Amino acid sequence: MTKAGSKGGNLLDKLDGNKLDLSLSDLNEVPVKELAALPKATLVKLDLSKSKLQQLSADLGRLVSLQHLDLLNRLVTLPVSFAQLKNLKWLDPKDNPLDPVLAKVAGDCLDEKQCKQCANKVLQHMKAVQADRERERQRRLTVEREAEKKREAKQRAKEAQERQLRKREKAEEKERRRKEYDALKAAKREQEKKPKKVANQAPKYKSGSRPRKPPPRKHTRSWAVLKRLLLLLLLFCVAGGWLFVE
Repeated sequence: MTKAGSKGGNLLDKLDGNKLDLSLSDLNEVPVKELAALPKATLVKLDLSKSKLQQLSADLGRLVSLQHLDLLNRLVTLPVSFAQLKNLKWLDPKDNPLDPVLAKVAGDCLDEKQCKQCANKVLQHMKAVQADRERERQRRLTVEREAEKKREAKQRAKEAQERQLRKREKAEEKERRRKEYDALKAAKREQEKKPKKVANQAPKYKSGSRPRKPPPRKHTRSWAVLKRLLLLLLLFCVAGGWLFVE
């Protein structure tokens, strides 16, 4: 890519006061950075005609002091930053294969009046293009911000739902443990009451059934034998008494 520092020659050698002639050079791009850094010179007139330019640098708008611009080349469009050339008074874009809309706006540049009108109309057109692009950029930013807000709101709702779910699960776990504790406590109370109930209450029998007699005790049988022995002894004494009387 050829710049003014090579085939185009040194910029300082071509600078005449506040005018710079880069026509008939082999430029493929405008050296805007170098032009903006020219020492002790405010560039007012720039001739880029009959070079090999097919497009202008996107930062062309940095040359804000520019008033006269000759663009006889192969340009199709102009950079949006062209709108920043607020001091531009003269523009010659003829013989460029400009975009039909831009070509219609520019019109002819056959004399000084037409070239001045061309500069004004193109500048206003590029300002409108810049404003449209800025509005579109703002619209996209607004859409992106709204989308981001929706994503954030959705994320916050999801996080709140997850927190609520964890809170509910925690409460359910706490309730489950409480019920288990209450059940164990009730079972323990029932276990403590059960022996007292058996000791204080008479045994219950099924309807229609008779209670069983308790088994005979050993001392009851011994008492019966004793009574028999006493009866025999009494009889023996009585019999002995009768014998003694006779």
